Amino acid sequence: MSGEDLKRELKELIVERLFLKVEPGDIKDDENLMEVYNIDSVNVFELVVGLEEVYGVSFEDEDFDIEAFQTVDSIAALVEAKRAS
Repeated sequence: MSGEDLKRELKELIVERLFLKVEPGDIKDDENLMEVYNIDSVNVFELVVGLEEVYGVSFEDEDFDIEAFQTVDSIAALVEAKRAS
């Protein structure tokens, strides 16, 4: 899967899991999700559950750096790193 395909899927997952009233394609890869869409720690937990289910990865306590979940780019990098390990 290409990086662009992963980011497109992540945007769909974010909108679906967090019930955002925005089109996935309207989310910019580098915008701060927490600031723009008011994503909080509960929402991040929901995203983590979705990422684990969809991509077959698991997250450890040390993976929960809030910066890793701030943008689609950073989430994609985290998922790619998890899938490679």
